[in-house]
Amino acid sequence: MTKFIGRKKELDSLKGLLLKKKASLVVIRGRRRIGKSRLAEEFAKSFPKTFSLSGIPPVDGITAEMQRVEFVRQLQEYKIPIYKSDDWGTIFHDLAQVTKKGRVLILLDEITWMGSKDVTFLPKLKNAWDAHFKKNPELILIISGSNSAWIEKNILSSTGFFGRVSLRMLLKELPLSDCNFFWNLKSHRISAYEKFTILSITGGIPRYLEELREDLSTEQNIIKLCFDPEGLLFLEFDQIFHDLFQKKGPFYKQILQILINHHLSMSELAVTLNRSKGGDLSEALDDLTQAGFLARDYTWDLKKEKMSHTNRYRVCDNYMRFYLKYIEPNKEQIKLSQVRSLPKGWSSILGLQFENLVASNSAELFPMLHIPSEEILLAGPYLQSKTARRKSCQIDYLIQTRFHALYLCEVKFSLKPIGMDVVSEVKEKMEALQLPRGFSCRPILIHINGVQENVIDSGFFSQIIDFSDFFDLKTNS
Repeated sequence: MTKFIGRKKELDSLKGLLLKKKASLVVIRGRRRIGKSRLAEEFAKSFPKTFSLSGIPPVDGITAEMQRVEFVRQLQEYKIPIYKSDDWGTIFHDLAQVTKKGRVLILLDEITWMGSKDVTFLPKLKNAWDAHFKKNPELILIISGSNSAWIEKNILSSTGFFGRVSLRMLLKELPLSDCNFFWNLKSHRISAYEKFTILSITGGIPRYLEELREDLSTEQNIIKLCFDPEGLLFLEFDQIFHDLFQKKGPFYKQILQILINHHLSMSELAVTLNRSKGGDLSEALDDLTQAGFLARDYTWDLKKEKMSHTNRYRVCDNYMRFYLKYIEPNKEQIKLSQVRSLPKGWSSILGLQFENLVASNSAELFPMLHIPSEEILLAGPYLQSKTARRKSCQIDYLIQTRFHALYLCEVKFSLKPIGMDVVSEVKEKMEALQLPRGFSCRPILIHINGVQENVIDSGFFSQIIDFSDFFDLKTNS
């Protein structure tokens, strides 16, 4: 088993349940490869008895009966004498007989695969919890899955499980300080630019970062992972979409293909797709957002300090954008092992990918700007739409505090130190941004590879932040 990295806060929350004198039902969800099972495995070290059980991936032909048979087979590996697989109620009852006493952890991994084809699965799990599992005060039952939308609808928002879930956990990408550990002892020898180049493709996804080889350069690692017929990230997209979305996959993929180049509202997407903006489009956007592939960025009214109804969707998953733009178009050549170098122009999206990393690590950004978290009203990518009285304005990341202070963050990813052009770019944005009376606006520059001396000497930016410093921050994640 690989070394466990990060997730300190989540692990502490789980261990806190051990101090209770009552059984706990836990729900862990999050994107595929985000580390749900690995977190549960690490937590399992606190238990003398653990039952880790998983559903079968939903390939064509898998039936509800096959899921029950496989569940029973896994229980038999734990030397539990269970032989009947015709009813979930019976299976859960038999499992409960060997988990009556003592500290016990039961993990039901990929719960969607396990129960989505049998309408009796969740009701019988709920009944088994009420009648048996919860009667052992030292038992913890973890339900885990990648289909966050299904879990939200059928468990977290279900009246059947209302009041029964002790802890709900949504795992997100690892912060940069934890990602840094995947370079092991050689981390100090690898430049921030190289690390960010990798992260601009993998994001903070632990399973992807585990594949890095220290003996290879950044370019060689990317080729091995993405442009080799056996590479993890070459095969990953189709597997994720099939396992999560099955027959809906082609439509969901079409949405991502549009959004990799544009941030659009639901109405704009509906026009592009020639569909109505409700129904299956709304469901698809919700599923993709809950899966961690899209982010829904709301703009807000600076004066009223309230979110507006205007919002746009963007691809927030770095791997998804990179796959659709550079791996899939070369798919046939990759299968023939004809791709030996990175595609021309591949680095053109690194700026967008870097913006995603900044947004996902914003919790660490605020202290560097000396902004107490309780003072922050709103923060995120910001779009000021064009009207008769104002220009349009797009800001990489905007922070608004309750003291009418705005922090306009310009995010730049460059191999070379940033030059004076950035000053004129940000000045133009500040002039276009319509500030309410009494508001102040501080320009912030976020970079990773240095700035030219004249940028510093200009005194224009209130603060210039080297984002590579985030690799060294101590976090509680």
